[in-house]
Amino acid sequence: MPDLPSTPPPAPGAAIYVVAAHPHWSTSRVNGSVLDAVRGQAGVLVNDLYASYPDYDIDVEREQARLAAARLVVLQFPVHWYAVPPLLKLWLDDVLTLGWAYGRAGVALQGKDLWVVASTGGPQEAYAPGGYNRHPIDDYLLPLHQVARLCGMRWLPPLVLHGANGVTQDRIAQHAAQVGEHLRTWPAWAMAAAVDRAEIPASDRPAAQAQSAQ
Repeated sequence: MPDLPSTPPPAPGAAIYVVAAHPHWSTSRVNGSVLDAVRGQAGVLVNDLYASYPDYDIDVEREQARLAAARLVVLQFPVHWYAVPPLLKLWLDDVLTLGWAYGRAGVALQGKDLWVVASTGGPQEAYAPGGYNRHPIDDYLLPLHQVARLCGMRWLPPLVLHGANGVTQDRIAQHAAQVGEHLRTWPAWAMAAAVDRAEIPASDRPAAQAQSAQ
C-alpha cells in the first residue's frame, strides 16, 4: 500500500497523524482494512512507514514536523514478537529525540494524544494468566505507554483486535469501521484520559553524544 508523500501535513489544531507499520502488507487482513478505512478522512495524514522508508533511512526532520502539526498520533501495527515491528521501533528511536520529545527542553509532544491500534495473531484468551502468552496485551504495550508518559502525551485506551489469523471478514470490517469512527469523533471520546508526564532527573539524562554508546 503506497504512502502519500505528496500530501501536506494537516493544519495545526485539527491534525491526526497515523503512523502505520506492517512489514508485509500483501498478507495483511486486518491492518490493510484499517488503512483503507482511514485514508481520505478529513484532517488525517497516513504514513505507511515501510513504503516511505524501505531503506530504513528515516527523514527525522519530516517526521518531527508532522508530529509537531498533529494533536493525535496513532500508531497502527501488528504485534510482532510481543513488540512493535522493527521499522516502527527505529522510528521511535530516531524521531523522539532528547531535547525535542523528552527531557527538560523536550516539550514538542507535550499535551498531544497517543493512540495505539494493534492486532495480534493469537486469540484474546491467549493474553491472560492462564493463556500461552501469560500476560494481558496491556503488559506488552507498557513500553509505548511509558513513551507517552515520558513525552507528556495523553495515553488513550488502545484498540486491539485479537485472533487476526482466524477472524472473520465481517469482524475485520467492524474493527476498521470502529477505528474510522474513533478518528471522526476524536477528541470527544478521549476527554476522560489524563496526561501523566514523567520528569527525568538531570543525572539520568544522557548527553546527546553518549546515546549511541548505550
